[in-house]
Order: sequence, then structure tokens, then C-alpha cells
Amino acid sequence: MDYFSCSSCDFIFADPELLRSVDAGEPLRRYDAEYWQNELASARERSFGSSLARAAEAILYCRIPVNRFIDVGTGPGYLLDAMSTYLPSHRDRFFGVEKFPPADGYCTSHPNYLRADLRDVGMPFECGVCIEVIEHLTPAMAANLASALAASSVPGSLFLFNTGLTEYVRKEDPGYLDPYGRGHITSWSVTAARKVFEKEGFVVHPVPGKTWAFVVEKPGPKTSGTVRDRIWTAPAENRQLLTDPAMGEVMYILGRESALAY
Repeated sequence: MDYFSCSSCDFIFADPELLRSVDAGEPLRRYDAEYWQNELASARERSFGSSLARAAEAILYCRIPVNRFIDVGTGPGYLLDAMSTYLPSHRDRFFGVEKFPPADGYCTSHPNYLRADLRDVGMPFECGVCIEVIEHLTPAMAANLASALAASSVPGSLFLFNTGLTEYVRKEDPGYLDPYGRGHITSWSVTAARKVFEKEGFVVHPVPGKTWAFVVEKPGPKTSGTVRDRIWTAPAENRQLLTDPAMGEVMYILGRESALAY
């Protein structure tokens, strides 16, 4: 597969003819039973590991109290199970949405698992994550996601995207671009993400030290400054959200230390 890069925004993308075919409804990789059988083990591993850390970080980065948190493109919804395990007293605040879910037997039983398009959920979220999703999308699909996210946001809403950025692909893992096996057809830079998300009113922030994450945020009264510095001044409500009577401060500590680890 030939890949190309944009000289102005450092966006890496598969052959434009292939992207056009995907936009026309001819995906390279169908999200069928075979796909989910291959994906489920890694989805569970991420959910009870790195994704848990990304969720805790996002809550600490957010400048407004988080009443509803969403995992966009949650797959089988295992991150909801992980959040419920470590924050059982707050499990009702966590949601996951998946447009192409696996069969019911593979999915979480969490009541906030939503089999829907984000645009049809019909409720606002103050915070969330989108993990290993946007690299599957064409620019047109990413623009639709940005529009749906904007419709599900309020001033101050913050969402962390976990994806292999162009620097990561070039210097750490060229094999991340894998159209036929993993369905990865694009690699984004912060500059490229700004071209998509700023049209919907978001500000796009880099995450210092992380070549595989960026943050989008709806401007609010207290949303200035670099995101990593925010962990020390997170709203009291968000620190409390990451603290559980049964599990203690483990999620608060995970988010704080993960933010500082890179």
C-alpha cells in the first residue's frame, strides 16, 4: 500500500483512491465476528491498562466538573468494566458508544453501553476518550466525528484521543500503518487534527511527551495553559470522581503519575 504525507500539515494517508472507496462504503476491514475475535483480547488488555490511565488523565485535564464521561468507539465496552471495577461508586457516570458493536455475547453488560452513532446519543458529555479509532477514519469521516463530538459537548468539554501520531509512526512504529490487518489508513499530527476539529469550535492541544495522543477541548472560562500542568489544579469534583470509598485514590494516582511519566 502506498502512503502519502501532506507537506503543510504532516498528515499521513493511504492512497487517495483507497480513501475514496472507504468513503463510498467499501471498508478495507469489515467489523465482523472474525475482526472482533482478533480484537477482543487486545481490547481487554488496553481497557484494564493503558486506556484506564488515559481516562484518568483526561478527567484531570478537564477544567469543568465531569458529570458524564464517554468512551467514543468503545468496541465491546470493556473500558466501562474497568472504570466500574476501580470506581464502583461512580459507575453511573461512565458511558461508551459503539456504532459497529460485536455480538452481544462479546459485549459488556454495563447499562451505559450504547449501541449507536455518537450523533444519536442525545446527551452532553464533559469529558471522554477516543482510543485507537481515528486512525481507521478518512478525513471526511474524521470531520463527521468532530461534528458529532461538538454536538455532544458543552463549553469546557475535553476529549483525549489516543492514536499513533506521525512522529510515532516515523520514529517508533512504522508498522502502525496497517490497512488490511488492523484497518489503520491514516496517521494524524496535531496540525492535521486542528484542520478538522477547529472547524467545529474545538481547540487542539498536544500532550507533552506523548507521540500517541492529543486533546480537543471546547473553549471555556478556564481552559488556558498546557494540559499536563492542569493535573495539579484539577477541579475538586474531578479529583473526587477519581477517588472511590472502596478503592481509594488509585485512579487519581494513576492519572497524575501517567501524565508525568513521559
